Amino acid sequence: MANLKIALLQMVSCAMDQRANLLKGEEYCRRAAQLDADIALFPEMWNIGYQRYDAGEEGARERWIASAIPRDGEFVHHYRRLARELGMAIAITYLESWEPLPRNSVSLIDRNGEVALTYAKVHTCAFDEPEVACTPGDDFHVCRLDTDAGGVRIGAMICFDREFPESARVLMLKGAEIILTPNACALNDRESGLGDVRIDQFRGRAFENLVGVAMANYAEPQYDGRSVAFGADGALILQADEQEGVHLAEFDLEKLRAWRRKEVVRNQQRKPRSYRLITSDPACGTDRELAARRDE
Repeated sequence: MANLKIALLQMVSCAMDQRANLLKGEEYCRRAAQLDADIALFPEMWNIGYQRYDAGEEGARERWIASAIPRDGEFVHHYRRLARELGMAIAITYLESWEPLPRNSVSLIDRNGEVALTYAKVHTCAFDEPEVACTPGDDFHVCRLDTDAGGVRIGAMICFDREFPESARVLMLKGAEIILTPNACALNDRESGLGDVRIDQFRGRAFENLVGVAMANYAEPQYDGRSVAFGADGALILQADEQEGVHLAEFDLEKLRAWRRKEVVRNQQRKPRSYRLITSDPACGTDRELAARRDE
């Protein structure tokens, strides 16, 4: 069995110029196809380059919302035609038209140009612009993707989703073998002193769930690049630098599946009935009760 090859498209966007982003994204997809990639993965919200708006500027929020595009619109259709032409799956990201507010979405297009899944970010960054103006998704999705490496079960989560262990766990429980993760942030946050903790955290998502993970981030100076991929055993597959480029992460599916069989006890021995607190609504009394207990 051939390795599954995922091209991490690490780019700087053309700001809000959607036409320029479309053309640059196509160029990088063609470069990925030249490397025999099975999947090309974009960074988060590519159609507008994950651009923010100034909340204090009159009309800025409305203009940003108006930049959302439909799932069946020309932007996505362009990449559907490109996927079919190149014989390569493409995970294209965009601000998706939605009511009452747009969604932060990724559509995984198979190599025949069909949309295999569309996922909207569940854990939106609703504490800040621009995602305070987004509708969060409400579920996680997995699909079977046909590739030259054979059929593989693919799931998706977006940026902030990876900071919640439940995201990857639900995808694993739904059968995901590989999780694609479009990203838009500083992975090495020197200002906060976090260092590489987000990359270490991402590695943990792979190991604890027996899944391969692949993340595509924006290059410097927009963010700090460092797109990364880990195997289901937590082993580093690829770590990019800060610059623009197409970075090819190769997943040995036979090795991944053998590891999952060997470590299956870690899934079998879960105790869901003991985890009920995890599924409680943060808005309910449970959190207040816990805070009260801590203060006693």
